[in-house]
Amino acid sequence: MTLHLHQIHADIWPAVGMIATIVICSSTGEVIMAAAMKSLGDLDKLRQRRGLLGVIRAIAASPLFFVGLTFLTLAFFALLFALNHMPLSFVAPVSASLPLVLNAVAAKFFLKENVDHRRWAAAVLVCIGVYLMAH
Repeated sequence: MTLHLHQIHADIWPAVGMIATIVICSSTGEVIMAAAMKSLGDLDKLRQRRGLLGVIRAIAASPLFFVGLTFLTLAFFALLFALNHMPLSFVAPVSASLPLVLNAVAAKFFLKENVDHRRWAAAVLVCIGVYLMAH
C-alpha cells in the first residue's frame, strides 16, 4: 500500500520508524567506515608501499570496514522499503539530510573531530528544513 503525503500524518509511527532506521543505519555505517579508514592510515602511502592489492588486502582485513558496510547495506534496504511506502518527495530529502546532522554529532563525540560553528549552524538549518517539509 502506497502512502500519500497527507496519509503520513495518520500513519506517523511507521514513517518515523522507516526514516529513523535509514538515518541511524546510514550514520552508524558512515562513522564506523570513517573509523576503519582512519585506523588504516593514509591509503596513498599504503599504496606506495604495498601497491593497490596491498590496499585492498588491508581494507578486506579490517573488521570495522565490514561492520560499517553492513550498516550501510541495512540503510540502503531501509531506503528501498521507505520508497515503497512513502513518496520520494518526502523520503529523499529527509533521508539525505538528517544523517548529516547525526554525522556531525558522531564526528564530534565518537571520532573526536573538530566540528566548527558553521557545521552546527548547517545542522540546525537542516533540522528546520526537515520540519518545514514535514508540515
